[in-house]
Amino acid sequence: MSVLPRSFTQPLTAALARWFAKRAPKSDTATLNLRNVYIFFSREGMLFALLLVITFIAGINYGNNLILGLCFYLVSIWLVSFHVTFAHISGLQVRLLEVTIAEVGAPVWVTLQLRSESRQPRRQLLFSFEQSVEQDTVKRSSQDSNNRPDDIQLNIEQSTQVLLPRLQDEQIIRLPIFTNTRGELELPRLQIKTVYPLGIMRAWSYVYFARTAWVYPKPEPFDWQAQYLAVSTEDLPTGGQYTQGQDDFERLDNYIEGESLARVSWAHVARGQGMLTKHFADPVGHEQTLDYADMPAAHHEQKLAQLAYGLRTLSQIGVPFQMQLPNETHATATIGQGDAFAQTCLLRLAKTP
Repeated sequence: MSVLPRSFTQPLTAALARWFAKRAPKSDTATLNLRNVYIFFSREGMLFALLLVITFIAGINYGNNLILGLCFYLVSIWLVSFHVTFAHISGLQVRLLEVTIAEVGAPVWVTLQLRSESRQPRRQLLFSFEQSVEQDTVKRSSQDSNNRPDDIQLNIEQSTQVLLPRLQDEQIIRLPIFTNTRGELELPRLQIKTVYPLGIMRAWSYVYFARTAWVYPKPEPFDWQAQYLAVSTEDLPTGGQYTQGQDDFERLDNYIEGESLARVSWAHVARGQGMLTKHFADPVGHEQTLDYADMPAAHHEQKLAQLAYGLRTLSQIGVPFQMQLPNETHATATIGQGDAFAQTCLLRLAKTP
């Protein structure tokens, strides 16, 4: 429990956050140096500092050189720890490699490349994104388990941190960022800290990334998908147009010199019917259209969630489709299929106003 009232700590915390942000401009690559590395006593170090004060006062008050000698010895340990802890984090290079998209409620995964040019390995580096976990998330998690809300909060914080016992040369790490709303997500600041080697001093730094993440709506099933979506490939209509392919047999033609021998029907050759070439075709023109206006929901976000469910369903069964959003014409809609096209459509849903 905090000793200071919340009304006092919030403005102070906000002012400190603005001061830290001014010293570290947004960028997808950062090098920790004198400008953006901070150092202060750790929690255990505060007790050590208190011990320094007590021994100094006792030595002066009683004129005891032995106590003063102990005080100066502890001060030398503190100065060495100050230098080693700062040097241990300074010079580290951080680069943002990839930011995934995710649905609402699922974490966005951030991939970071760490590089150390120091000849000595760096130890006990803790990486974490500073993100606030919603109270309803903690409450819902506590209802789904036998743990107390404080335990759930601790488990969530631990799951968003990566501790590197040893770092030398280069290493890749991935960190999650929790989401709760659709749209563009500004990445929270990345905190890097260490208390190595003695735990007396804590050195830390903040990295502010320029890149943003996108969060698409959580797919919401709707009751009449059987009337609107093709549930299986057997339900597709017949008699459409075909293009040259490899899926469905279409016809036999006389062999033309230069054609691939792999397409020759050798069974007909064996029966003395001459060389015939087998032609196959893939059906086209049976694509489905996912139209925003056709979604049964009344609210905008629900309609987008139903579109997400529809395009996921069609991509899983391999049916070509196109998605039409508000203020878009049918002529501008692109037709595609598969997971890659589905990811493109999900990104469009995330960017929809």
